[in-house]
Amino acid sequence: MKRLSKYIGVAVFLLSFGCTDKFEDINTDPNKTSGAVFNANYLLSQTQYSYSNTGYSQLLFQSMWTQVLASTYSYYGNGDKYRASGSFVSYQSSIFSDSYNAASRAFEMQNLVKDKPELSNLYNIGTIMKVLCIARVSDTYGDAPYSEALNAKAGIYAPKYDTQQAIYTAMLTDLETAVKNLDAAKAGPTADLFYSGNIAQWKKFGNSLMLRLAMRLTKVDAALAKTWAEKAVAGGVFTAIADNAKVVTDNSTGNSNATTNALRVADDYREVRWSKTFMDYLKATKDPRITAIAEVAKTGYANNSNQDLAGDNTLAIQIGLPNGYDLNGGATDISKSAEFPGDSPADPSIKDDKVARVGKYSRPRTTIFLDRSGTNFILTYGEVELMLAEAKVRGWNVGSGTAADHFNNGVTASIASLAQFNKTAAAADASVKAAIDATGAFLAANPLDVSSTDKSLKQINEQYWVTTGTLFNFIETWSNWRRSGYPALTPVVYPGGFSNGTIPRRNPYGANEPAQNPVNYAEAIGRLGGTDSFTARIWWDK
Repeated sequence: MKRLSKYIGVAVFLLSFGCTDKFEDINTDPNKTSGAVFNANYLLSQTQYSYSNTGYSQLLFQSMWTQVLASTYSYYGNGDKYRASGSFVSYQSSIFSDSYNAASRAFEMQNLVKDKPELSNLYNIGTIMKVLCIARVSDTYGDAPYSEALNAKAGIYAPKYDTQQAIYTAMLTDLETAVKNLDAAKAGPTADLFYSGNIAQWKKFGNSLMLRLAMRLTKVDAALAKTWAEKAVAGGVFTAIADNAKVVTDNSTGNSNATTNALRVADDYREVRWSKTFMDYLKATKDPRITAIAEVAKTGYANNSNQDLAGDNTLAIQIGLPNGYDLNGGATDISKSAEFPGDSPADPSIKDDKVARVGKYSRPRTTIFLDRSGTNFILTYGEVELMLAEAKVRGWNVGSGTAADHFNNGVTASIASLAQFNKTAAAADASVKAAIDATGAFLAANPLDVSSTDKSLKQINEQYWVTTGTLFNFIETWSNWRRSGYPALTPVVYPGGFSNGTIPRRNPYGANEPAQNPVNYAEAIGRLGGTDSFTARIWWDK
C-alpha cells in the first residue's frame, strides 16, 4: 500500500493549491499543468481515494436514515432523528462538493491525455470515474451540473443544472462509449487503486455501474431500465468477489480510512451502534453475519471507551439500539425504550469507573470495521448478483440462471466480502470464516420466495440492504431503499425534525449554491416544487 501514498501525494501536490469547497475552485486547475510535465495516472488514484473516503458524509445521515446504525449521541441527530445537529449544514452539502472535487481530478486527467492515443484507456477510465462521481451527486440531490460541469477553464463558472433525466441519459450513453473503447491491447493505468491497471476488470466495472444506474430507473421508466440492464449484462458484469471495486486505505502513509477515523472519535465509539431494526432482521433470519459484525463492549465506561479492547461477539447477547432515543433523561431517553437492557455497570476493578448508558447494545466489531487502514467498498459482486436476481424476477433477458441462483450468489458473495474489510484481521477472523462456512445452511433455511413477484423483490432488496449496510456503503443503501421501497422502515418521530416525521428522500443543496450559482440553482429548485427540502422527491424516486 505504499503506492497509495505515492500516487495520492503527487496528485494532492498538484491540486491542493486551488481545491476548496467552492464550486468554481473545484472546477479550476490552478497550476495549468500539462501531460508533458505531469503523469496523469496519479490523478486516477486521487479520484478513487477521494470518492471512496466518505466518513461523516454518509455516517451522519444515510447510515441512520436507513436504520442500519443508530446513536444516542447528539452529533448523529441529523441521521438518527432527522433533527439538525452537529455540522448539519456542512455535511448536508458534502456529497455535492466532495464528489465534484473527485470528478474534477478525473476530468483533469482526461485533459492531460486526450491527445495521446496510447493513453486512451486512461481517458475512458476518466469517463467512468466522472459518471461514478456525478451519479452519486444526482442520486443524492436530484438535478445537478453535468453537461457544463468541470469547465471553469472554458469560462463556465456557473454551470447549468441539468435535469436528472437528462443526466441519466447522458451518463448511460457516456458509460457505454467509455467501456466500448477500453482496449486491453493498450497500456492500462499505472496508479489504479481499484484493479492495478487490469482493463478486463475495468470493463466489468463499467458494465456493473451501468447495471446499477439502469436499476435506478425501475420506478420511473421500467422499459428504459430493462434496455440498459440487458445491455450491461451483455457487455459483461462482475463474476466474483475478486471484481469488487474497493479502495484499501493506508494509515501508515497518512491516507487513512475516514469512516474508521470518525467512528473512533470518543463519543462516536461509545454511542454508535447497530440499529434495532437491522439487528432484529438479522436475528429473525438467523443470519450468520451477526457474530462476524457485532459485539458488545466489556462492562463499564472505561472499557466502552477503550478502542484497543475488543468486545464480546457471543450471539445470545447481541441487541440493536432503537433509533430515535437520547441520553437526556426525558421522554426520549433510552431508558424509556421497551426493550432497554439496562446500563452497562461500572467495572469495580477500575478506579472511579462509571456506567456506560448504551454499553449493552451491539456495536460494529472493532477487529473488522475499525482498522484505520480498512477498505472502502464502491460496488461489489454481491450487489450485482442481487440486481440480476431482481432483473430475473422482472422477466428481463440478463443471461442464464434463475432469480434464485442469482439471489444465492449475491448473498454468498456479500458474506464472503466481509473478509476483504482489512488486509489481515478480517480475512483471518474466526467469526468471519464461520459466517462464510455457514452460508449454505443459511440459504437453505432462507430460500428466495418465488411465490409472488412482490415477495421476491422484497427479499432481494432486504438482502441488498444487509449487503450494503454490512459493507458500510450507506449512500447506496439509502438510494436503493428509495428506489425499491425495501425494507419497510418506520420513521422516527422526534421533536424538532427537519423532514416532517418522514425519512428524508434527498439532501438539500449546499448553503453556498444560491450565492454562487443563483440562476441555475433557482431553476433546479423550481423543478422540485419550489422548496429545497429533505422531503422533495428526485426524478427517479417519483
